[in-house]
Amino acid sequence: MGAKKRYFLFLFVDSLIVTFSVFIGYYILMPFFSDYSLTVLGVTAVVLLVNHHLFAYIFNLYHRAWEYASVRELISVTQAVSASILATTILIYLLFDSTFIRLMLVTWMMHMLLIGGSRLSWKLISYELNGRMSHGPKMTRTMVFGGGKGGSILIKQMLDNPSMGMNPVVVVDDDPFKHNLELCGGVRVEGNRNDIERLVKKYDIKKVVIAVPSLSKTELKEIHTFANLDGVDVLTMPNIEDVLSGKLEVNALRQVQVEDLLGREPVQLDIKGIEEQVTDKTILVTGAGGSIGSEIVRQIAKFQPRQILLLGHGENSIYSILEEVLEKKNDSISYVPIIADVQNRKRMFEVFEKYRPDIVYHAAAHKHVPMMEYNSREAVKNNVIGTKNTAEAACHYKAKKFVMISTDKAVNPPNVMGATKRMAEMIVQALDKGCKDTTLVAVRFGNVLGSRGSVVPKFKKQIQAGGPITVTDPKMTRYFMTIPEASRLVIQASTIAEGGEVFVLDMGEPVKIVDLAKNMIRLCGFTETEIGIEFVGIRPGEKLYEELLKENEIHPEQVYEKIYRGRVSESSLSLLEAQIKSFLSIDENEMKERIVKFVRQENMEPEKVGQENAS
Repeated sequence: MGAKKRYFLFLFVDSLIVTFSVFIGYYILMPFFSDYSLTVLGVTAVVLLVNHHLFAYIFNLYHRAWEYASVRELISVTQAVSASILATTILIYLLFDSTFIRLMLVTWMMHMLLIGGSRLSWKLISYELNGRMSHGPKMTRTMVFGGGKGGSILIKQMLDNPSMGMNPVVVVDDDPFKHNLELCGGVRVEGNRNDIERLVKKYDIKKVVIAVPSLSKTELKEIHTFANLDGVDVLTMPNIEDVLSGKLEVNALRQVQVEDLLGREPVQLDIKGIEEQVTDKTILVTGAGGSIGSEIVRQIAKFQPRQILLLGHGENSIYSILEEVLEKKNDSISYVPIIADVQNRKRMFEVFEKYRPDIVYHAAAHKHVPMMEYNSREAVKNNVIGTKNTAEAACHYKAKKFVMISTDKAVNPPNVMGATKRMAEMIVQALDKGCKDTTLVAVRFGNVLGSRGSVVPKFKKQIQAGGPITVTDPKMTRYFMTIPEASRLVIQASTIAEGGEVFVLDMGEPVKIVDLAKNMIRLCGFTETEIGIEFVGIRPGEKLYEELLKENEIHPEQVYEKIYRGRVSESSLSLLEAQIKSFLSIDENEMKERIVKFVRQENMEPEKVGQENAS
């Protein structure tokens, strides 16, 4: 019904109730009181009708969506009815020098019952109509985890909006005091997380919605483990503050993502320290079109630098990140795209001479292990010589900070990629000793979820193609971190750098790749039987287990939350330059063996190096 029709309907109904309620009340009291004349009753009815419509207008009783009525609407009805009865009582007393208090009280009660009832009946009719739709055969039987504010709001939204396609059947909550209580629509709290599997089978649940947005990552992972059953979709609702503030709708549910299941809490950055370093400065990001480089650009932009230099070898990737940042452009930041190869020493020095960056984030590198096994010379040229060129340019033009992005594969590397990254770390350490005006550091972390070449995009494509997912080995484990978190920690590490450190980011617990594959299959709505997992064997240069630091390199104390300072061995710049020259002058196969052997020897304790050389 339209607003105009509804207005006149309520106006008519209220007029009938108000006009005749005085007479009905009088005849209820008539055996005990009969002094009122018909004239007084008529005048009382007219005065009451006028007062009612006056206060109904003041308290807005006719322009409310009563199908969504709550306590606030009930209060408005009470205020309007009470005000009209009080005003009528006073006016009748002034007109006739007497009034019948008991009659006014009975009339007040009848108004509350009938006027309030008319509004409630509107809500009940609407609820019944929607309720039948929300419990129809096409509605998905849904379990809600969380009987608090978030769960209650979500259940009400499901019942009021059949378009969500969900029928809330049962609630689960870890608070024992909420068990056996009924929430909106009579949906009962029937257990805790340990009862999820039992209740899913009992009620034939097809969806589980986690309605506790404040859950920690660890708790979310645990609950997902209980709810991650065959044929069951697991969803999570947005933050309740975003819902209440109007930023997001309650029904903006989303699938639980792999990133949610890392069991890690977001780090709190030292905003003031980063602002002091970055604000109104020129920042150079090499490899700015890559996964990590582009995210560093996004994160750095929040701290209002004067200029961000987007340097990369591939024009398409640099074009993409440039278009993205320009769409969200802050007029105070100048973005400069630079197409350059870090292997080209002359070009890198030209860039530094022209723009004089204050801080350099060096993310440009070849990172794919098997690819670098087949192209080891390119790995040396890009990862080692490219880092050396960029770092020396930073020193020559007196940049304040140079931060190299490294990898856990630099620890005891059996492959070319890891060996070249460790050698790049050694170059950064060696240059820092002779560079007075520039602080040079390296930041080491493991695999990044969603980055190009990582397993997550690969697994998604394989699932979309119907499987199977290919995993190298059942025992293969890796450390994982999200791209935004890794980028934020790199920026944070640069603010606490003193020079020559190899910072190591806390990657949490290592994850079995096969477990990651199983989770992704479930999250995509399939079973392991439907998609399948095939073990294809370890690829060239790969290790079963990655390390972030060797045992003798671990510094026990964090220098910042989730950031450790590694104690790694160092080499002289002259030795490193001699080795680079040697590597490039020999056969590629021999070079692979020699660079891995050199790096592993340089990272041994002195007595072990002697033993190795003796053998």
